[in-house]
Amino acid sequence: MVKSGLVVRSYSGYYYVDCDGTMITCKVKGHMKQKRFSLCTGDRVQLEKVPDKAAEEGMITSVLPRKNYLERPTVANLDLLVITLALAQPDFSFLIMDKLLVLAEAAKVPVLLVLTKADLVTEEQIEMIASVYKNIGYEVYVISSKTGKGIDALRQRLAGKVTAFGGPSGVGKSSALNAIQPGVLRTTGEISSKISRGKHTTRYTELVPFNGGYLADTPGFGNVLMENLSPEVLPACFPEFRRYEAECKFSPCSHTHEPVCGVKAAVEENKIALSRYTSYLSILEELKESKARNRR
Repeated sequence: MVKSGLVVRSYSGYYYVDCDGTMITCKVKGHMKQKRFSLCTGDRVQLEKVPDKAAEEGMITSVLPRKNYLERPTVANLDLLVITLALAQPDFSFLIMDKLLVLAEAAKVPVLLVLTKADLVTEEQIEMIASVYKNIGYEVYVISSKTGKGIDALRQRLAGKVTAFGGPSGVGKSSALNAIQPGVLRTTGEISSKISRGKHTTRYTELVPFNGGYLADTPGFGNVLMENLSPEVLPACFPEFRRYEAECKFSPCSHTHEPVCGVKAAVEENKIALSRYTSYLSILEELKESKARNRR
C-alpha cells in the first residue's frame, strides 16, 4: 500500500516520515539509488510499508515536487521563513535583515519578519524600521516576549505552518518560540539528544511539532553565508527594484555606475529606502569579492 508523508528528520541513511501522525522509519528503495536523487527534511514523499514488520518501517519510492528549498540550513517546502531581529539589545541591523531576505528571495521561500524587544524602544523607532519593509510588501510583526505584545497575533499566523526561525543570536528567538508554544525548545532538545552527534558530525535539520504545524530545528542562521549566490541575480532579490528597472538605460543594469538608472533615481527620490540600497551595494561587493576568490 502506497502512502505519502513528510520527512521530519534523517540520519545515517534512515528517513523518519510522518504519515498522518504515525512515524515510519524508512530507507530509500533501490530504483531511486540507481539514479541521482535529492532527499532532505521537509520533503513530501511516497512510500511503501514493509509487510510483516512489528515496527513501523517502509521504503521511500519517490520524492514529490518541491515548492522551495533552502540549501543551508537544508530544508524543503517551508511555508514561512520567520526572520527574527531585535529592535534593541543588540541594535537592529538593516544589513543582516536584508541579507536574510536576499537568501529567502533567492530560494523562493515566503518570509515573515518578526521584530522583537518592542518594550525597549519607542513607537517612533518601531515605525522607522517596520515601515521600510511594510512599504515593500513584507509582513511585519512587532512583539515583546516580556509584555506579550503581538504574541497572540503571531501565534495565530503561524498555526499549522511549516516554519523556520532565522536570525543572529541574542535577538530573542528562544523567548519568542517559548511565548508562542511553551516547552517547544525542550522538545527540540529531547529529539536532538536521541541522535548522538560527535564533534564533527553534520548537524541535520529536524522538524518538530510546533503550533499545529512544524518548526525546523535548524543549525542556525547566525552566520549568513552567500557564497552560492551570483552578483548577476542579486537585483532580482530586491523586489522593490522591479518597478523602476524599466527606466534603466541598460539591460541588464547593475544599478551602480550606469549613468541612467531607474533604481538610483528612485533612491534619490526616496521611493526606495536608502538603507536597502546601501545593503544592496554592500552585498553586491561581497558577492563580487567571493567570485574573484573562486577564480584564483
